[in-house]
Amino acid sequence: MITRGVKISTLCYAVLHFITYFCQYKFLVDLQSISGFLILFFAAFVFPVKKFKLPLSLFLIGMIVLIVSDTPIIKGLLNGFLQMRNIIGLLVVVPIISWVLTEESYIPSMIKFSQQLLNSSRKMYFGIMTFTQIIAYFLLFGAIPMIYQFLNMVLKHEKGEVWEHFKGTSILRGFALSVMWVVSIPSYIFAIEAVNATLWKAILQGLGAASIGIFIALIFSHYEEKRYKADLSASLKREIADLIEQVGEEKGKNRLAIEFMVLCVTFLGLIFSLNAILPLNLMMLIPLIIIGWTISYYVLKRRVGSFIKQVRIHYNKSLVQESFQISVMLGAGFLIYALNQTNFAENVINGIYSMQEMFPLINLLYLLPLMVIILGFAGLGPLTVMVLVGGILENLNLPYPPELIVLAISSGSAISILLSPMIMPIIVLSNLNGLSGFKNGIKFNLLYALVLYTIVQIYVQAMLYF
Repeated sequence: MITRGVKISTLCYAVLHFITYFCQYKFLVDLQSISGFLILFFAAFVFPVKKFKLPLSLFLIGMIVLIVSDTPIIKGLLNGFLQMRNIIGLLVVVPIISWVLTEESYIPSMIKFSQQLLNSSRKMYFGIMTFTQIIAYFLLFGAIPMIYQFLNMVLKHEKGEVWEHFKGTSILRGFALSVMWVVSIPSYIFAIEAVNATLWKAILQGLGAASIGIFIALIFSHYEEKRYKADLSASLKREIADLIEQVGEEKGKNRLAIEFMVLCVTFLGLIFSLNAILPLNLMMLIPLIIIGWTISYYVLKRRVGSFIKQVRIHYNKSLVQESFQISVMLGAGFLIYALNQTNFAENVINGIYSMQEMFPLINLLYLLPLMVIILGFAGLGPLTVMVLVGGILENLNLPYPPELIVLAISSGSAISILLSPMIMPIIVLSNLNGLSGFKNGIKFNLLYALVLYTIVQIYVQAMLYF
C-alpha cells in the first residue's frame, strides 16, 4: 500500500504539474500540493530513517522558519510544495531518455565507427571524456556506470591502479564538465531558469569551459601516465583490435552510429528551435520535448509495444526509486518558500555589500562556486545545492550577467562532483572500481579541480572587467 501510494502520488503530482501550467484552476493546484505532501509522507515509510534524514531535515527546518515568521501553516504547506514543481516534473520525465539508448547497441557502434580516433591513450582519454558528456544527455549520472562497464569490456585484460586511474578520472572529469553545459541535466536547467539566463549564451559559455577542461585533463593525463611509468597506448591498441574483431562481423554498425548522431542532433535541435519559437519556460519545454521525441522514436522504429513495456517498468520500479530525490526537492522547495517569508534575501544582499566594501577585489562570483563545493562536501548533491543556491539567487537583484552567474555556479557543481566523496558520482564510481572515495576524488582530482576553478574565474572576472 505504501509503495502504491508513492507511485500514485508521484504520478498525480507530475500530471497535475503539466495540466496546471496551462489551466490554473485553484482546486487542481491545491490537489497538486496535497500530492506533494503525500509523496513526502509515503516516501518516509519506504526509505530507512537514516537515508531519509535529508528531505526530513529540510522539511522540519522549513516548518520552524514558517512558525518563526508567523506565516500560516496551511498557506505555507500549499505554497511550499509547489515551489519546486517545475524541477520535479522534469525529474519524473528525464529518465525516459535512457529508454532510447538501450534499444540498440549504439555505444559499441560508436566505438567501432571511431576506432581510428581511439588508438592511443591520449585519444582514448579524449574520447571517453567527450562520450561521457554525450551519454550524460541521456542517462545523467547513470552515464558513469554505463561507460565504466563498457571500458571494462574493452580493457578486460588490463588491471591495476594505473588503469583504474585512467578510467576513473576520464569518466568523472567528463561527467563533471557535462554539468556546465548539458541542457538535460536538471541542476543546469534550474540554474538557467533561476537567474533568467539566455539559453544559447549559457550553453556556449559552458561548452567553451568544458572544452578547455578537456584540454587541461589531457595535459594532466599525460603527466599522470608518466608518473605511473606506464605505456597505455600499446595495450589500448591490442584491446581495441580484439574488440573490433569480435564485433566486426555484425551488420549495421555504421548505420547505428549515424543513427545515434542523428538522435543527438535532433534532440538538441528541437530544444533550441522550440525555445526560440514557443513562449514556454525551459523547465516545461524540455520535458514536453523529451516525451514527444521519445514517442516519435518508438513510432518510427515500429516498437510501440516496447514503449508500453518501458512505461510499465518506469511506473512500477523507477517512480519508487525517484521518490527519494523528489522528496529532497519537495523539502528544499518548502525551505526556500519559508526563507522567502523572512528577511533572509535582504540580509544576504546586505552581507554581500558589506563584504565587497571590506574586500573590493572580491565579488560574489568568486564565492558562489565555493558555496556549492562546501555544500557538496556536506553531502548535498549538485541538484539539491543548485536548488538551494538558485532559489536564493532568483530573489536577489545581482548586478552580474546571468550567464556568468550560471557558469560560476555550475563550475562549483563540477568541482564538487570531482572532489566530494559524499555525493553520488564518486560513490557510484568507488563502488565500481573498489577504490576509496578519497582516492577517486581528492587524491586523483584536487589539482585538476584547482586549475579548473582558476581558469573559469579568469574568464568570469575578465568578462566583468571588460
